Amino acid sequence: MGTLSGLFAPERVAVVGATDREGSVGRAILENLGAFDGDVVAVNPNREEVLGYRCYPDVASVDGSVDLAVVVVPPSVAIPVVREAAEAGVENVVVVTAGFSETGADGASREGELKAVAAEYDLNLVGPNCLGVMNTTVDMNATFGPEMALPGSVSFMSQSGAFITAVLDWAADQGIGFKDVVSLGNKAVLDETDFVREWGDDPDTDVVLGYLESVKDGQEFLEAARETTQETPVAVVKSGRTDAGAKAASSHTGAIAGSEAAYEAGLEQAGVLRADSVQELFDSARALSGLPLPESDDVAVVTNAGGPGVMATDAIGDSTLSLASFGDDTLDTFRDVLPEEANIYNPVDVIGDAGVERFTTAVDAALSDPNVSSAVVVSAPTAVLDFEELAEAVVDVQAEHGKPVVASLMGGSRTGPAVEKLRAAGIPNYFDPARAVDSLDALARQRRITEREYVEPTTFDVDREAAREILMDAKERDDNRLGVEAMGLLDAYGIETPAGEVVDEPADAVAVAEGIDGPVVMKIVSPDILHKSDIGGVKVGVANEDVFDAYEDLVARATNYQPDATILGVQVQAMVDLDEGTETIVGVNRDPQFGPLVLFGLGGIFVEVLEDTTLRVAPVSEPEAREMIDEVKAAPLLRGARGRTPADVEGVIETIQRLSQLVTDFPAILELDINPLVAGPDGVRAVDVRLTVDTDQL
Repeated sequence: MGTLSGLFAPERVAVVGATDREGSVGRAILENLGAFDGDVVAVNPNREEVLGYRCYPDVASVDGSVDLAVVVVPPSVAIPVVREAAEAGVENVVVVTAGFSETGADGASREGELKAVAAEYDLNLVGPNCLGVMNTTVDMNATFGPEMALPGSVSFMSQSGAFITAVLDWAADQGIGFKDVVSLGNKAVLDETDFVREWGDDPDTDVVLGYLESVKDGQEFLEAARETTQETPVAVVKSGRTDAGAKAASSHTGAIAGSEAAYEAGLEQAGVLRADSVQELFDSARALSGLPLPESDDVAVVTNAGGPGVMATDAIGDSTLSLASFGDDTLDTFRDVLPEEANIYNPVDVIGDAGVERFTTAVDAALSDPNVSSAVVVSAPTAVLDFEELAEAVVDVQAEHGKPVVASLMGGSRTGPAVEKLRAAGIPNYFDPARAVDSLDALARQRRITEREYVEPTTFDVDREAAREILMDAKERDDNRLGVEAMGLLDAYGIETPAGEVVDEPADAVAVAEGIDGPVVMKIVSPDILHKSDIGGVKVGVANEDVFDAYEDLVARATNYQPDATILGVQVQAMVDLDEGTETIVGVNRDPQFGPLVLFGLGGIFVEVLEDTTLRVAPVSEPEAREMIDEVKAAPLLRGARGRTPADVEGVIETIQRLSQLVTDFPAILELDINPLVAGPDGVRAVDVRLTVDTDQL
């Protein structure tokens, strides 16, 4: 066990607030601890005995040491009780009591005091406002739930106590067992990151599962999960939204990279398998806890029913898996052992009159093929097939080949004995063939996670002081937004921009244009006008002799559109060849849990309509930046599709990394868009930028 061994496997547990009052939480916890392998002591200053347990007035009065204190007293006295326990040498505390931050300002203040006590005494504190904790290896049920979990190798955390009681009831019917179970409650001290680390170091935990409504510290969780998932699968159901997801964003990136997108990106980077439902979560857990990982994504389907076989095949098409192509030797074997009417190609249909021997021979032949890394056995009930015998045969064949096999024995009560035999061997069974395929998909995704090699982000040589000076300009304004007048910020971080300048007089615009070879682009510069092209605030291909008039026209348009807008001037900029280039977007939005999110995708004026984008939590490494480009649908445009000249993809990859470094270096940057970042054959150039700055952090 790791650092929380005293929490999950204590030798002595004290229930503070123990009582025999019917319907009370204190009584329920004391009764649930009746089977505990260690010692249980009751603490209640008003009683001498409760349910046969001698009562102590406080934890300090208990004979000998206490490893875990479960606190079930009113919130008004909970903090003094926790302090008394800490002073008595208790290191692990579960505060079941509610009435803290979930109740409003007064409760939040009380929770702050609780955290201070925990920090003072370095307590491992679960809760408050939680169901409690369980550990099946020592038969400890320190919760007020109605029943104990079945023993197993899955450790489970939940931000909802009610969810735990429902899951344990359902899991008992499904034969799913657990090692540790913890109700996170308000996460005042210990949170999901602590338990991911704990269970990642625990050799008796095969799979970590979680129901999460939020992540307390996204960056810490990402780091812990990334380390854990290299050896131990982590799968979660994530529900809920952060406040940031509901706020209006002032950039394209902010509009796209909402809270849900942040979690999707963060969990994927951490190697966490995200389930869309409770059923999917535990379907995955069954496979992950009992089967080896496949060597590839190639699956064989063996069935006695055409329809369910097609269902399995469709599910494979919807997953990250692929149908295996059998070798000639395997096809010859199928021709020899299967009837002429059978289908010898994947999915293999042994047809409805198949008995156990024919079915087993086909499964054995499929698993013998080196092109097959896993298999789904799909069977409808027939009068000539004994499910229990088939299950025994599948167990033997799977053990012989050592490849993952899942079953879909479709039926009701007659499948019971067969399912038990499969379960005992670690082979899960699902009524729906699609669920069986999804569980194999979880195994394949976990294999890819274990194969990942984390590369440290590149640190570029940049001019941080120049960047800081530009950001400081926001302090001089009433508005905390910067636009193209901050293009020097990109130059300071090595992101190339076209030649140009922001001016506030038409004569100065002419002077800048004359220093640029060829026609220029002119744009109105105002923090109050976000979509310049919508108001005619952009002119392209302006000749030198037209620059003066163009300046005055742009200012007039902006003033007419929004009379109260602050007009900083006009940007005069060298033209970028859009015919040879592809307009992309690189942006950042700062999430309250995960920090800066870097976005890449197809850019231009339709970015929010097309939403062909992908996200990563910063800092972004070179392989992650490369993956971002590969994930967008527009990637072929960059690589030369339909006769186009390939763009400088390596330049785009470097730009993503440099922007990632910029926003990591400056937490004051809340949102930033480079749109468009034009990627052409001769390099990449940031044509436009806008950002929002938290001036209090400068």
